[in-house]
Amino acid sequence: MLKEKYSPLYFLSALGAGGLSVSFFMYLMFLIPHKGVPMTTFDFAYPALLKGDWLSFVTAFSIVFIIGFAFLHFKLLIWNVKQYKAFKTTDAFETLKNSNAEVTLMALPLTFAMTINVSFVLGALFVPGLWSIVEYLFPMALIGFAVVGYHALKIFLEYFNRLLITGDFDFTKNNNLSQMLSIFAFTMVGVGFAAPGAMSHYVEINAIGIFGAIFFSAIAVLLLVIKLILGFKNMFEHGISPEASPSLWIIIPILTLLGITFVRISFGLGHHFDQILAKSSLFTLTSSILSLQIIFGLMGYKLMKSIGYFEEFVHGDKKSPVSFALICPGVAFMVFGMFFVNFGLTANGIVDKYSIFYFAFMLPFMFVQYKTVIYFFKLKGKFSL
Repeated sequence: MLKEKYSPLYFLSALGAGGLSVSFFMYLMFLIPHKGVPMTTFDFAYPALLKGDWLSFVTAFSIVFIIGFAFLHFKLLIWNVKQYKAFKTTDAFETLKNSNAEVTLMALPLTFAMTINVSFVLGALFVPGLWSIVEYLFPMALIGFAVVGYHALKIFLEYFNRLLITGDFDFTKNNNLSQMLSIFAFTMVGVGFAAPGAMSHYVEINAIGIFGAIFFSAIAVLLLVIKLILGFKNMFEHGISPEASPSLWIIIPILTLLGITFVRISFGLGHHFDQILAKSSLFTLTSSILSLQIIFGLMGYKLMKSIGYFEEFVHGDKKSPVSFALICPGVAFMVFGMFFVNFGLTANGIVDKYSIFYFAFMLPFMFVQYKTVIYFFKLKGKFSL
């Protein structure tokens, strides 16, 4: 047991594994035709696996990684829960609860929200005929995300309330964007609510999901403005904290989750509320979000390269659980890249599906996914998890 040496940021290891599992599902989601159903399920994936063509290879390849990273997600989740329980009995936990680092507790609801997403993917992909009873599962998913959202709000409001009462926020230690972990958690809950909001055939479930998605996304956007300004202000005044420099990339998964939430809400509104989203809007939305992700990605990479972060904290001897924050941006960039290629380009007839240009546009996102997998196992081995 790590006890006082433990940090809630270790939950990011389980989060990263879960995210990588979902990222490989994107190949099945967009490459396997699934007419009449909003996502690829066992009933579409199994026949594709048996066809004996290139898509069978892609399906088999993806399934292996989906299962492998899902296993690692649950393994690391159990390890973190045990370590966290031991950590709560130490004085270090009380110190954390009275410092800026209290926000790292938001890693718990963030990771558990990912667990629901991973479970949904596994169920859809490996349980035959599950989609025939999916309307019974949507209410359970809403309840699950509501529970996770409640705990996220509870943790954050206790933290925010303490700061407003005591005024003891240490701005000299806020020279990074790690405070945006709370925003990451709220957007993860929001995108979870948006799934039933987009896919349910019952307007009541549809409306509850959309409202939940808007509720948590609105909180996230409000905090995003506040914490982005404060974070950059303190970085300009004190320089960035080298150990926490990967936090510059946290905006990438936040943008991905907000973008997917908006797409799902739009589909949900078109489903029951007669508000069809123009395909051109999907192009401008995905292009705008991808542009911001590229800007922050390049800025963060240039900075971390300049201060030698990768040499010290990834390839070197220094250990920091913040390093696992490198995984989520890679996952998020790949996932949203698939949305850009398929909803932004293909849906608008800019690129033909399965054409050479279609796969050419996918290559940069596949390369980022490959590098992310390499870094994940490097960090996992470094921390002996």
